[in-house]
Amino acid sequence: MVLGGGTGGTLLANRLRRQVADDDLITVVDRDGQHVYQPGLLFVPFGRVRTDRLTRPRVRQLNGGIGYHQSAASHVDIDARRVHLEDGTVLSYDVLVIASGAALLPEETDGLADATERGRASTFYDRNGAVALRDALARFDGGRIAVNIIDMPIKCPVAPIEFSFLADAYFRERGIRDRVELTLVTPLDGAFTKAVCNRELSGMLTEKGIDVVTEFNTGEVDPDGGRLISFDGREVGFDLAVTVPVHGGQAYVGRSAGLGDALGFIPVDEHTLQAKASPNIFVIGDAADVRASKAGSVAHFEGGILTRNIVSFLHGEPLGARFDGHTNCFIESGSGKALLIDFNYDTEPVTGRFPGRIGLPLLRESRLNHLGKLAFEWLYWHMLLPGHDVPGIGTDMPLAGKRLEAPAAGSHTAASPASGTRERA
Repeated sequence: MVLGGGTGGTLLANRLRRQVADDDLITVVDRDGQHVYQPGLLFVPFGRVRTDRLTRPRVRQLNGGIGYHQSAASHVDIDARRVHLEDGTVLSYDVLVIASGAALLPEETDGLADATERGRASTFYDRNGAVALRDALARFDGGRIAVNIIDMPIKCPVAPIEFSFLADAYFRERGIRDRVELTLVTPLDGAFTKAVCNRELSGMLTEKGIDVVTEFNTGEVDPDGGRLISFDGREVGFDLAVTVPVHGGQAYVGRSAGLGDALGFIPVDEHTLQAKASPNIFVIGDAADVRASKAGSVAHFEGGILTRNIVSFLHGEPLGARFDGHTNCFIESGSGKALLIDFNYDTEPVTGRFPGRIGLPLLRESRLNHLGKLAFEWLYWHMLLPGHDVPGIGTDMPLAGKRLEAPAAGSHTAASPASGTRERA
């Protein structure tokens, strides 16, 4: 049973269908029937794509022989090996894969829901928010925009930086950049969480005239005064707040005894992706509490590992496949260019080429990387979701082509993209 029909759940179910016996039953469960290509939401506020192009029926992304049940989950009974659904259905399982992702929790921040309702704040992390933000930006003719990461961890940690770059280009194209003050407000101690990458991205933000306010832990959004207020009393003013709300696990996790942590994510062995709650539960994608980023590429690389480990588990064999934390992300920088980063648990983003000595440039703006990001949408629907391997790109992070370097003396090494600033129980 696969609980969640997003990126991780879909690609894993499709991979498993080809690896297990024909009479083994695979069922995917999700609360709604629409699969959203989430990376595309970044472009909606700038009028570059419509949300209907990013959405397809979930059931049509599943290979033949995979069952689908539409309902939200109520709770998981680990001891009885059953999942209780909100429509009253109870489904039993031999192996449960949790792939239900992360939830946006705007209600966790005082004033954010009110600011959103009144049009003073919005987010591009869901469809409705991205459309509202598109309309707000079209009306915006000058003032202060604060791009605010409320707390970590979040889905796609580079996306707020990308939004800042694209907003800079958007207002330059409109000829009003000199009337817009852009500020990236983050709880981290730098623009990004890895030293080499942080130096590159911080330099680009400075060159584009985008201010960065670091170690800012937002406790309140004041829609009347147009203020972000941190827990230590600092303030950042705004006319429009582009927020990345607090993320947590899905609500059913908190109702499932012994399953999740204090934030609602699932503790797992970060290499085998087997849940610590029970050996017959595995986790893929954003729902897992691992050091890797909460990004679609991670779910793709985890999928190959997890498929092999689930098959081993079903056969009573040791779990031999190990995930190394492999992550890669395109970072849109505006004006038809992008960067690419590639890293894992032990190696931070560095310069060089991907996936080998001949390939896309790493940590360097290029038109080729921008085209790569645009091409990724086709790969997503036709390669990743169907559970196919991408030729030339394996699950482990490649070292060939990378210029590995030690952090400079005195440089900081921030927390990993998946680590939170909120205290864990």
